[in-house]
Amino acid sequence: MTDSCMPDGAAPMTAPSRPAVTLPAGACDSHCHIFGPFDRFPLPEDRSFNPHETPEPALRALHDHLGIDRAVIVQSQGHGLDHAALLDALDRGAGRYRGVALLRPGMPRAALQDLDRRGIRGVRFSFMPHLGRPDLDMVRAVIAEVAPLGWHVALHVAGDGLAEMSPFIAAIDAPVVIDHMARPERPDDPACLDGLRRLLDREKVWIKLSCAERLTRAGAPYDDVAPLMRALIDHAPDRMLWGSDWPHVNLHGPMPDEGTLVDLLASLTTEAERRQILVDTPAQLFGF
Repeated sequence: MTDSCMPDGAAPMTAPSRPAVTLPAGACDSHCHIFGPFDRFPLPEDRSFNPHETPEPALRALHDHLGIDRAVIVQSQGHGLDHAALLDALDRGAGRYRGVALLRPGMPRAALQDLDRRGIRGVRFSFMPHLGRPDLDMVRAVIAEVAPLGWHVALHVAGDGLAEMSPFIAAIDAPVVIDHMARPERPDDPACLDGLRRLLDREKVWIKLSCAERLTRAGAPYDDVAPLMRALIDHAPDRMLWGSDWPHVNLHGPMPDEGTLVDLLASLTTEAERRQILVDTPAQLFGF
C-alpha cells in the first residue's frame, strides 16, 4: 500500500502465544478475515477503511499455531463486493474453509450457485454506523435471493441498536448469526443480554462469542467479558460459535493475543462444551 493508503489501526500480533489447552480435532474459527495479497487482489477505491495485508497463508499459519483446523472467512468491506481473495482462499483451502459474502440484489442465480459450490455459506449485513447502514428492503431482497441455497444471514449490529433491529431479525426465515455478541457498549449491559436471550429463544439464532478485545474495559485477559459469554453459553450452548475476528481490523487499542482469546473460551467451558462450540455447531451450520 502507498503512504496515502496507510492501514487503519494496528497490525495483528506477529507471535501470539500457544493456547494452554489442546483444541479438539476439527475446531473452527467461525469469524476471521483475509486481505490481499494486494498485488493480486487490490483494494477497491470505494472501500470504507484501509486494512493491513493479511492474506490466506498468514491466516493458515495462525490457525496451525493455535490448533484450529477449520475457519469461516467473512468478506469484509475492506475488499467490498470483490470476492476474488475470498474465493481464492476457499479454493486453496480444499475444504478447510467456508465463506460469508457481501452481496447486493440482482446477482444472477448461476453466479450465486457458483459461490455456493465454492464454499460460501452465508451473507452478511453490517448495521454499524461507521460502516453505513443498508436499506432494509435491499437486505430483504438479498435474503430472498439466497434463500434457495440455505445460507445463513450474518448480522453485525451494535448493542444499542439490537432492540430496534429485533423485530426485523425475528422475521427472517433463515438461520441468523449475530456477530460479536451484538457488541454491547459495555459487557455487563443487561439490556443487550436480555435481547440476545430473547432472540436465542426463537431457536433460529446463533451467536458468535467473539470480539472480547473490543468489548472489554479492563483489557486482557478479558475477565469482564467472561460473564456475558458464560451467560450466553448457559442459555443456548448448542447455538454458540467462537471466532477470533483476526486480523482485528480498525482496532485502535492494544492488539489481542489470539492464544489468550482461545484460553478465555477454554476457561469458561468444559471439554464437551468446547467440542460443541468449536466443532459440532459450526460443522452443522456451515456444512463442513
